[in-house]
Amino acid sequence: MPSRRLTFLITSGPTKEYLDPVRFISNDSSGKMGATLADLAAKKHDVIFITGPISVKPSKKVKAINVTSAAEMFNAVKRNFKTADIVIGAAAVADFTPAVLRKNKIKKGGLATRVIKLRKNPDIIAYCGKNKKNQIVVSFALETENILKNAASKLKEKKTDFIVANSKDSISSDKTSAQIIFKDGSKISVKNADKKILAGKIIDESIGLFKNLKACQKNS
Repeated sequence: MPSRRLTFLITSGPTKEYLDPVRFISNDSSGKMGATLADLAAKKHDVIFITGPISVKPSKKVKAINVTSAAEMFNAVKRNFKTADIVIGAAAVADFTPAVLRKNKIKKGGLATRVIKLRKNPDIIAYCGKNKKNQIVVSFALETENILKNAASKLKEKKTDFIVANSKDSISSDKTSAQIIFKDGSKISVKNADKKILAGKIIDESIGLFKNLKACQKNS
């Protein structure tokens, strides 16, 4: 364990991408995993917790930066990125956002019958993976098919240090099954376990990699 307190930057929850003042694109993420990660990390380290709208919050010990959209989360992450030693992207960020935000509620007729154009949101964890300097970055991959193959592809693409692959069954649940996949192809399996167990493994593995990184720098 490092002698100094580390700084974790943890993202959590869904984002809401508004079509008009009352309607939005989002998902069922409860924020349980992010909140659990934040609580465990905060026992010995400093935590920057950036979260979308969540139903499960960490303890009062963890100060949250609350955001709504992917763009807001991205801006908050960029502002705090250089401060972090370890970044864990547990948020379920919407991949797309409406190209146009309507000022007034869309009525049933008229525009409602047209195709709603979307544009891509920034890939927050890929930004962290590609811009990390003396940092460890952890990503998540929730997949509905070819879980390991798709997660391994994302690990390489986003240039993170390891990725946590799971299925849609983990959404809003207290228990989860997941595979932690490392860059060298090695894996750690967690089956039908409380999310605290998975969170603990993620925290421990990320700290271990950070220690190795610092040791290599010291010996080089």
